[in-house]
Amino acid sequence: MAEETPKAVSAEETAPTVESNAQEATPTPARRPSPQRARPAPRGRQSRPRRAKVCQFCVEKTDYIDYKKPELLLPYISPYGKMLSRRRTGVCAKHQRRLAVAIKRARFLALLPYTAEHIRRYGS
Repeated sequence: MAEETPKAVSAEETAPTVESNAQEATPTPARRPSPQRARPAPRGRQSRPRRAKVCQFCVEKTDYIDYKKPELLLPYISPYGKMLSRRRTGVCAKHQRRLAVAIKRARFLALLPYTAEHIRRYGS
């Protein structure tokens, strides 16, 4: 048996060719806008300006949101038992923080449900 010696590889064989570099340098296509972006309103329909929501607690000049009154807190909870956001309810930031604390305390004392399962089983 004759042993074969490995061939020496020249530098010309290992160097990348000009053609392969040209393929890698092709420009990438332009990015399309994501479908989640807000689209402008259709031209045919004029949208009227939305009425600004006013904080109900500020109107009534409420300093303390009582956690022991679940009927006061129920409008700020979704049918799934989640707290509604400020955008939905129109409550100011100060009262939203106080409302969140009151809802959490009422949940702890079982005055309000934690989840939708509680609502389905026992009612609101």
